[in-house]
Amino acid sequence: MPKRRILFLLADSILISLSVFLAFVVRFEGPIPSHYFLNIFGLIASALIISLPIFYFFKLYSFSWAYVSTEELISLVKATTLSFLFLTASFLILRDHPVFSGFPRSALFITFFFIFIFCGGIRFAKRIYLQIFQVGQKEKKEMTLIVGAGDAGEQILRSILGSTTSSYLPVGFVDDNPAKQGTLIHGIKILGKISDIPEVIEVQNIREGTMIIALPSAGAKIIRQAIELGRKSGLKKIKVVPSLSEIIDGEVTLSNLREVQVEDLLGREQVSLDQKSIEDFIHNKRVLITGAAGSIGSELSRQIAKFRPSLLLLLDQDETGIFNISEEIEDRFPRLNKNPLIADILDEKKIEQIFKTFLPQMVFHAAAYKHVPLMEIYPDEAVKNNIFGTKIVAEVSVKYKVEKFIFVSTDKAINPISVMGATKKVGEMICQALNNPPPKFGEGRTKFISVRFGNVLNSRGSVIPIFREQIKKGGPIEITHQDMKRYFMTAPEACLLVMQAGAIGQGGEVFVLDMGEPINILDLAKEMIKLSGLEPDKDIPIVFTQPRPGEKFFEEILTAKEQTLTTKNQKIFITKLFDFDRDKLNSGLRKIKEGVEKSDKEKIVKTLKEIIS
Repeated sequence: MPKRRILFLLADSILISLSVFLAFVVRFEGPIPSHYFLNIFGLIASALIISLPIFYFFKLYSFSWAYVSTEELISLVKATTLSFLFLTASFLILRDHPVFSGFPRSALFITFFFIFIFCGGIRFAKRIYLQIFQVGQKEKKEMTLIVGAGDAGEQILRSILGSTTSSYLPVGFVDDNPAKQGTLIHGIKILGKISDIPEVIEVQNIREGTMIIALPSAGAKIIRQAIELGRKSGLKKIKVVPSLSEIIDGEVTLSNLREVQVEDLLGREQVSLDQKSIEDFIHNKRVLITGAAGSIGSELSRQIAKFRPSLLLLLDQDETGIFNISEEIEDRFPRLNKNPLIADILDEKKIEQIFKTFLPQMVFHAAAYKHVPLMEIYPDEAVKNNIFGTKIVAEVSVKYKVEKFIFVSTDKAINPISVMGATKKVGEMICQALNNPPPKFGEGRTKFISVRFGNVLNSRGSVIPIFREQIKKGGPIEITHQDMKRYFMTAPEACLLVMQAGAIGQGGEVFVLDMGEPINILDLAKEMIKLSGLEPDKDIPIVFTQPRPGEKFFEEILTAKEQTLTTKNQKIFITKLFDFDRDKLNSGLRKIKEGVEKSDKEKIVKTLKEIIS
C-alpha cells in the first residue's frame, strides 16, 4: 500500500477516535462521567472496525490530494452514512452488552458529524491551502484567460488551482453558452463570449499573459476564431487542449496543454461515434495491426487499446518503430496484453506462423508503401508490398478464419494516376474477391472491409513535417502549384472512423470517410509560417515548383461509377466497387509477378493500368 494511503488510514483512525471523544464531551457539555469511558472505548473500536473498511470500499484512500473534488465529498457522505447505519444496527443488536449499556444515543449522531467534518477536512486541506497560497503568489504568475467553460475548462482550472508549480493565474472564462454568462466556476467568472476575447483581454490586462483554449470537442472553425481573436489582441502565448480523441484517458490536466498546431486549425471537427458498437467489435478480441509502427498503424494501436482487446498484436518490419509504440502502449495501458512482432508481410511462412500461434480475430491491415513519387521510381517495390503483401495477409486471414479484415485504403485509389494509388485499388479488388469467394474457398468465413480516406495531418513524409522542416531551415517553402488542394484528417479521427467502419461493416463494402472541405496547400503553408511567429513571403519565402510524378492537383473521394449509401455515422459512407473480372485480376497479378521477377518496371506499370481499367 502506498505511503500516502497508510498516512490517511492512520489519520482517519486518530480522527475517528477524536470524534468519539469529542462527541461525549459535547453530549455532557464538559467533563465526561468516568463510568462512560467503557462506552467510549467500545464505540471507538466499533467505529474503526466498521468505518475504515467502508472508507476503503468507497475509494477514500485512492484520490489525488491536490485535486480532490466533489466526487470525493459525495463518497465521504455515502461512506459516513453507511458507517452510521451499520454502527446503529450494531448498537441495537448489542444494546444489552456491558460495553453499550447505558450508552447515550445522541453521541452516535454527534460522532458521525465530527467524523464527516474531520475526515473531510483533512482531504480538502491541501486544496484549500494551495488556493490560499496562490493568492499570495499572484505577482509571479501569468494572467490567464480560459476559452471554454465546459468540463475541460473546469478540469484545467482545477488543475491550476491545485498546483504549486503552475505559472497560470486564472482571471476569467469566455464561453458562447448564454446560460453560463456571469456565473462562477471555482470562484472564477465567465466574462463573455468567444467574440468578446479582445475586449476581455483589454479590460483584464491579459495582453502579456496566456490564453488557454479548452474546447477539445469543438470544430476547427471555433478554434481558429479564438486563435485569430487572441492574435489580434496582441497575445503571444496561446495554449490549446488537444481534441478528445487525442486524450487517451479522457481526463484533461495541465500536462495535456500544448502549443497551437496546424492540426488544431484544420482538422479538429468533432467525430461522432457509436462507442457501444466499437466496444463490442474490439473488447476481449484478439486484434492484429500490420504496419503498426507507421503513422496510421501506431494511432490505430493507441485507439484500439482504449477498448481493451484481449490481445493486441503489433506487427511491422520497422524494429525501432515497433519498440517505440510498444513502449508507449505499455506505459499508457499497463494491464493490456500485447505482443510486438517484427515481420515482413511478404514472408508468407512467418505470417502464417503468427496467425497459427495467436489466432487473431480482427486484422487491421495498414502496412503499405505510400510515398507517391518514390513508388513511381520503384513500382516493383510498390506492387510487392501493397499488392502481394496484402494478398498474403488476406489469404492467411481466410485460412485461419479471421472474423473481419479491415484494409486501410486511400483516396488515391480513385481514378488512380499514380503507381501507389493503383496498387491500393488492386488491394481493394483483392479484398472484394476474397469476400465473395468461389465455393472451394468456403463461404462467410472472413468479412473483408476497405476504408478510404485522404491525407493524414502530420503523418511521416506528409506535407506538414516537410513544411515544418523547410521553415526551420529559413525557407523557402516549396509548393507544387498555387491551386493544389488536398483533403486532410487527423490521425486520431481517421483511426476512430476506421474502427467504426470495421464495426458496422458486413463484408464487401468500401467505406469512404467524409474528409470535409479540401484545403488549399498554399493557405496551409501560410498558416504554418504564422504559427512559427513569422510572416509569409517576408520572413519565409514561398516558391512554386512543377508537379511531382504521380501527383494530382485535386484528390477525389469516389469515381463516377460508384454510388454511395449513408450510414448512421454522418462522416462514413458506403460504396461497392463496380463489378470487375476476377479472371482478369488473377491473370494480371500473374503478369505483375513475372514483371517483378524480371525487374521489368514497364510491364508492371502497364499491367497495373490494365487491371484497374
